[in-house]
Amino acid sequence: MNPESIIVLEPQIHDLGGFTVSRVLPHRLARHVGPFVFFDHIGPARFAAGRGIDVRPHPHIGLATVTYLFDGALQHRDNLGNVQIIRPGDVNWMTAGRGIAHSERTPELERAAGHHMHGIQTWVALPRASEEAAPDFHHHPASTLPQIDIGGVRLRLIAGNAYGQRSPVVTFSAMFYLAADFASGSAITLPPEHVERSVYAIDGALRVGGIELPAGHLAVLAPGQDVEISASSAARALLLGGEPLDGERHIWWNFVSSSRERIERAKVAWKSGLFAPVPDDAEFIPLPDR
Repeated sequence: MNPESIIVLEPQIHDLGGFTVSRVLPHRLARHVGPFVFFDHIGPARFAAGRGIDVRPHPHIGLATVTYLFDGALQHRDNLGNVQIIRPGDVNWMTAGRGIAHSERTPELERAAGHHMHGIQTWVALPRASEEAAPDFHHHPASTLPQIDIGGVRLRLIAGNAYGQRSPVVTFSAMFYLAADFASGSAITLPPEHVERSVYAIDGALRVGGIELPAGHLAVLAPGQDVEISASSAARALLLGGEPLDGERHIWWNFVSSSRERIERAKVAWKSGLFAPVPDDAEFIPLPDR
């Protein structure tokens, strides 16, 4: 691959008080890759006993959230009545569709003991035909996800299809999402099976299509070509993408839609208390002023 055909996205880093979040999507150079319209890298962080993450109840429409952890635990709670703790290697897939509210908090045991936290949250835009789908939530333990070993690289298929395997996670469009563990000196070829593809270096530099990709950066690849990804030392990465979106998406706060008017209706619904509350979690995040 011609190195000039690769776009490298630098993260925007936000300090949230005790831990950082690095965001690479959306970016001015790439609004989305396949259906992925949002990509946050949380941590790594160490929380002292008594402290943790508290994302109060908030709404979503028009997307699916995908949570994947490398370390720590989070408890998901939504207004459908689902309560689920996610741990490293598991997948939480929440379909917002026409509207859902949820919270994410550090579980009580981890909060009491002190813990590490390190993970990724992505948003997958739903196709126009599915933007108003019924909200839903599914948890997939790590043991149910396909593992693929190629040339010293261990892959876990989080969602979609890749390398002849398919994840049990139900998706709404053609996509792939892989967690990759590179042994020192290992390499893998990413085929052009999906039109839009990207590589995110988590905690070690990679060589992607002839260029150096620093940790915390996302490489967006040109379509139609094999791309070699290699690591001179042990490193972790995420490979993700899929078919192009069926039109542009608007993002405002936690709302994603092909229609600006639909987002305006979601704003009114949240501000007016029309979303069902999250059971056993009386707090909520107010609608931002802007």
